[in-house]
Amino acid sequence: MSTKLVPTPGQTVGPFYGYALPFEKDNELLAPGSAGSIRLQGTVYDGSGQAIPDAILEIWQPDAEGKVVQRTGSLVRDGYTFTGWGRGAVGNSGVFTFTTVNPGPTKPGAAAFISVAIFARGLTNRLFTRIYLPEDTEALANDPLLTSLEPERRQTLIARRDPDGGLTWDIRLQGEGETVFLDFQ
Repeated sequence: MSTKLVPTPGQTVGPFYGYALPFEKDNELLAPGSAGSIRLQGTVYDGSGQAIPDAILEIWQPDAEGKVVQRTGSLVRDGYTFTGWGRGAVGNSGVFTFTTVNPGPTKPGAAAFISVAIFARGLTNRLFTRIYLPEDTEALANDPLLTSLEPERRQTLIARRDPDGGLTWDIRLQGEGETVFLDFQ
C-alpha cells in the first residue's frame, strides 16, 4: 500500500497579531511632548516597493545618556518614565511612528543606535536591524558593523534628521536599497 504524504503549509510570523496586541501607548517610549521627545517614523516596503500594511516593529534603545533601562515594567506606560522598549503596528499606508528620545552612545566614541525587530507577512522569522543617528560621522565611520558593509549598504541603516528634530528611516525588505538585516546565532 503506497501512501502519498502531503507537506503541511509553511508558517509565517504574521499577520495574526490579535492576541495581547495592541496595548495602550505601545509605540510611546516616552509621552509625546515630553522634554527631549522626538518622533521616529518611516515606511515598511516589500520587494516591489509597495508599502506593507500589516507589519509590526519593536524597538529597544538606551536613553539620551546612553543608559539601558534595566528594570521591569516596559509595558506600563505612565507618561513620565522612559521605557527603552516599544512596539508599534504600521498603518494601512505602511507608515510606523514612535515617540522616543535620541539614544545616547552606550560607551564613549560609540555610534548611537536603536535596535529594531520586524514582524511581517511572508516572513518565517522576525528580522533584526539597527537605526543609526546621522550626526556623529566620526562614530559612524568607526562603528564595527557599519565598517563591515559596503558604503551604499551602510546608508540603509542611517536615519535622516527631520526639520523638527525627529528621525525618518524606511525599511525595504527586499530589492533595490534592501535594508541590512542582522543574523544573531
